[in-house]
Amino acid sequence: MSATKLSIIIPVLNEAAAIEPALTALAPYRKRGVELIVVDGGSSDETRSRARNLADHLCLASRGRAIQMNAGRTVARGDTLLFLHADTHLPDNADSLILDGLNHSGRVWGRFDAQFDGRGLLSLIAFTMNFRSRLTGIATGDQGLFVTCAAFDAVGGFPSIALMEDVALSSRLKRLGRPLCLWARVTTSARRWRTHGPLRTIFLMWRLRLSYFFGANPAQLARRYGYAPADQ
Repeated sequence: MSATKLSIIIPVLNEAAAIEPALTALAPYRKRGVELIVVDGGSSDETRSRARNLADHLCLASRGRAIQMNAGRTVARGDTLLFLHADTHLPDNADSLILDGLNHSGRVWGRFDAQFDGRGLLSLIAFTMNFRSRLTGIATGDQGLFVTCAAFDAVGGFPSIALMEDVALSSRLKRLGRPLCLWARVTTSARRWRTHGPLRTIFLMWRLRLSYFFGANPAQLARRYGYAPADQ
């Protein structure tokens, strides 16, 4: 069995302003033997140079979160994977919460509750996100999705789609069992919500999610979201 129990995989693209504090916050986990993997999707800023000495592995991949996270899996040595956004911060002892939770529950995947770094309507949005996730068994990337390597490999990893890769992976993993929904909270940045406005962002996300479930092309949805891999 691998000596490394948990590998944290962070897909990044032009995160020079945030990557150093994000990785510095994870330094205590590295000291406890957690592997930290940063996968860059072709940043044009200083993301790679700033991340290089703060991670165990710095990988390059084609742009796209699904592609980048799958690339991180190929170098991971841990028995369990935690996929973490660069602007999401873990609760204390997240490694123990994940590993002990999976071990005691007998489940093979799960996620944290999420909160935004803001109050008011953002608190309500986070509450509904967490409630919906418990009801549906679908996790979002903002919630810090974790999964055993065996389960991740069994379902084929993230599908190579431009958007909704977290929803698609959750649907695959649900075939293996319900997720472990931890009450501990990750804190994720509300920068998109602040930039575009909470209500506008809510309506956009619901339109995208409904369109996806009705069979819309993820690449087209990514463009509507304001993001698409360079080759899309």
